[in-house]
Amino acid sequence: MDKLDMVMRAMHGGVKPGHFKNTAGAETVQMPPPETVCIPMQQHIGAPCTPLVKKGDPVYLGQVIGDSDQPVSAPVHASVSGRVTGLGEVMLPGGQRVQTVHIESDGLMTPDPTLAPPPAETPADLAEAARACGLVGLGGAGFPTHIKLQGADRPQVDTLIVNAAECEPYITADCRECLENPGDILAGVLRLQKILGFKQVIIAVEDNKPEAVVALLQAAKEEKAGRTVRILTPKTRYPQGAEKVLIYTATGRRLPPGRLPADVGCLVMNVTSVAVLERYLRTGMPLTSRRVTVDGSAVARPMNVEVPIGTSVEDVIQFCGGYKCPPRKVLMGGPMMGLALEDTSIPVLKQNNAILAFGEKEAKLPQPTPCIRCGRCVKACPMYLRPAEVDRSLKLDKAEVLKKLGADVCIECGSCAYVCPAKRPLVQSMRLAKARLKKEGGK
Repeated sequence: MDKLDMVMRAMHGGVKPGHFKNTAGAETVQMPPPETVCIPMQQHIGAPCTPLVKKGDPVYLGQVIGDSDQPVSAPVHASVSGRVTGLGEVMLPGGQRVQTVHIESDGLMTPDPTLAPPPAETPADLAEAARACGLVGLGGAGFPTHIKLQGADRPQVDTLIVNAAECEPYITADCRECLENPGDILAGVLRLQKILGFKQVIIAVEDNKPEAVVALLQAAKEEKAGRTVRILTPKTRYPQGAEKVLIYTATGRRLPPGRLPADVGCLVMNVTSVAVLERYLRTGMPLTSRRVTVDGSAVARPMNVEVPIGTSVEDVIQFCGGYKCPPRKVLMGGPMMGLALEDTSIPVLKQNNAILAFGEKEAKLPQPTPCIRCGRCVKACPMYLRPAEVDRSLKLDKAEVLKKLGADVCIECGSCAYVCPAKRPLVQSMRLAKARLKKEGGK
């Protein structure tokens, strides 16, 4: 295995915000089980799960407590052992209301006695294991991993891209995975390559994480990965980790609108997703916790924390020493694509990789002024869109123009709003335009 530099393609557009990777050197700390957890029945793209437990039921760590018979879904597991105190509802940051299971922890974290490593000899075994694990894309999207794997054994899918770019400011959760568990990553990569028959595997790590690159290279040497598994170190530029952008950077293949990576011969997996799947195949313990970067000017002790899924954001912040100044804004996710929280009692989800809290100075939003038609948003858009025109057409409610402008291709990276000298909320306009087109399509 070696570094793969000569085939890199420069991404179109993008921006260079400050890295603020303050916790890159902070080893992950295991958070003790909280008194209670609130576990949503939908932590993934697709159909919500139906609760399989009721008030008063005892539960074990890793026990399935929610599932669905729909193909695009992922089961949900208890993240602590204890007793179900009831069912409820919660509104997630995206605005959707989902059913929840509330568990009072006994503090013992007793694992489900039925857990055992699953078989993993065939592509079908691998996809079934990913589903049983409850695994979804841990980089933020939350797409069920087993759906990706179901189409990955086709002959035309010849490349596995492991996404360790982690291009958002502040977030270091994937970087710590590379530093703390490089052996799991390489073992998982080699298992995927053997079962699914990939001709090449590319692990993409932005060049601002040299320690992660060294750790992966050393692990590859120990695992005798060979030259079919390589490291790609693209120059640091946001949103380098976006799926479509990364596919082009790594392979030169362009993913057309409405198509899946498999259609251009690629499977893209988040680096922590690969490691979690490998650990599940080895131990039988499903996805019940995740590493979260807790940072921002209002956080007393920024750190990386392994958090039981369903723990409230407030409990996580208190574990990190609470606030050192009044929080003006709390985000779930990074500053570019994360969602602001009105209520910090909401639970940590599978796909959450950061909780950021900022004081008055950093969180104060500038007042937007009229567009000066400078074109900077066009230059910054990695999808070759014209955000200012989308914004104008949205205000005029011209759905046919929004479609012609390709608003539904937007990946909502926020680059347009970041570079706008008029400080216009362009990414919000792009989201509204996509929602408008979705509504039009429904009609």
